[in-house]
Amino acid sequence: MVGRIAGQFGRIDVLINNAGWDKASPFVESEPADWDRAIAVNLYGVLHTCQAVLPIMAGQGAGAVVNLGSDAGRVGSSGEAVYSAAKGGVIAFTKSLAREMARHQVRVNCVCPGPTDTALFESFAGPKLREALTRAIPFRRLGQPADVANVVAFLASDEASFVTGQTVSVSGGLTMS
Repeated sequence: MVGRIAGQFGRIDVLINNAGWDKASPFVESEPADWDRAIAVNLYGVLHTCQAVLPIMAGQGAGAVVNLGSDAGRVGSSGEAVYSAAKGGVIAFTKSLAREMARHQVRVNCVCPGPTDTALFESFAGPKLREALTRAIPFRRLGQPADVANVVAFLASDEASFVTGQTVSVSGGLTMS
């Protein structure tokens, strides 16, 4: 896919790593096969796409990478130990890549959504969890996909031309740096 896009357009300016997977359960009840899948999708997916795209961006002397982490990777999350570990890895990887790629004028940043009203959230959150999180979030609502997308779009844009190595939480104030 990367070769096809670079061949068709002659360059790659933006990479957004937003694939994710989780299966919520207490760690002691979790299965190693689920660990493997969580790490493969959430961490290895980012590693693979970055390895494929970054040489192109470095060669052209420009580019922006936005990796989707999670506030679970910043502060932990009950029932999501392996997911949190993988997303924590994405955060650390982002910072390391930002340092490595700065000399090539390639920016690398991480967006960490908090509780967001998505199909994934709906698949494991019942009404009690939804209500508890809504009360805990200072803005008193779950995030919407557009809340996250707007931050990603900013970091991918030229308006963020002097921003690299940053981790931005989009959580309505649930987590604060």
